Amino acid sequence: MIIRGTTQVFGIFGHPVGHSLSPVMQNAALQASGLDAVYVPFPVEPDNLGEAVAALRALRIRGVNVTIPHKEKILRYLDELDPKARMIGAVNTVLNEGGRLIGYNTDETGLIKSLAHDLGFHPQGRRILMLGAGGAGRAALVALAARGAAWIGIANRTRQKAEDLAQAFRSLFPGTVFAVLGLDESELSEVCPSADLLLNSTSLGMKGEIFEEIPWKQLQSGAVVYDIVYRRPASPLLTTAREHGHPAADGLGMLIAQGEEAFRIWTGQDSPAGVMKQAIDMAGKS
Repeated sequence: MIIRGTTQVFGIFGHPVGHSLSPVMQNAALQASGLDAVYVPFPVEPDNLGEAVAALRALRIRGVNVTIPHKEKILRYLDELDPKARMIGAVNTVLNEGGRLIGYNTDETGLIKSLAHDLGFHPQGRRILMLGAGGAGRAALVALAARGAAWIGIANRTRQKAEDLAQAFRSLFPGTVFAVLGLDESELSEVCPSADLLLNSTSLGMKGEIFEEIPWKQLQSGAVVYDIVYRRPASPLLTTAREHGHPAADGLGMLIAQGEEAFRIWTGQDSPAGVMKQAIDMAGKS
């Protein structure tokens, strides 16, 4: 890689950001595309987010990804929001179009592409049981409802938080029925027999935690399981799902797919097929 005065700069804002796989996969895609560009991690502390966003304009940085804890707070500093990003209330990709900063959310696209590619699952007319009602759950809900999910049950330990999330979208997606459940075995047992997809939108499992409330024997035999958590070895949720015969996938496919969508937004072209995944696989072996 040769850095010139003409080299375009992309990056990621986060705190912490040193663990991010985005530089690995985005630089691989940029190089494979033959673009004069580089992608770098920017550790941005919460109190410095405003100055960091202003630097995008001052330094003519072409675009950045945005990760924890900035996805919601960055909205106030942007000039324009893509409609889905506005609906979700969070941004994970920013495009600098001649000094005008436009926010996008590619997580929802990434989830849909990963579900289709990794599990052969398409939301149209299907029933989804979603665990969690946080920011990732909000993006997942928009992604699934916008593509015609018939029913989405939101299960959360704090029931009111799930109700608030459902209420925010009932009028926007009248074709989807939104149900609210507590995260306990008795309530989950009532809906598991008809669920086509069990989706974990929480970070539970990242450190090996277990969802003890899931009634696996009640989950219909044809259901698939998706965990936005990606870790090696696989999360307990995925391990248990596979033990019960359910096809299951983690969020690595979502990470790659959302990164490919960000690449398209920034460069106007598709990322070379398979390059981001190959780069991550190689990084994992090193």
